[in-house]
Amino acid sequence: MRTNIVIDDTLLEEAFKYTDLKTKKDLIHLALKELVDNHKKMSLLDIKGDISFEIDYDYKKLRDSKCT
Repeated sequence: MRTNIVIDDTLLEEAFKYTDLKTKKDLIHLALKELVDNHKKMSLLDIKGDISFEIDYDYKKLRDSKCT
């Protein structure tokens, strides 16, 4: 999708310092991907404490039983 936007040049220059990217398009794509990934991680943090684990759970025993 083609879009025309006005972006702060100082902010762009600073962002380029933290990457090896050469184009504004690549920089915007990276920023959007990181934004989405960051929000997905935040969603996982929202469920913290909602999952309970069995104290005596033995993952090694489960792994061995699948192989036989």
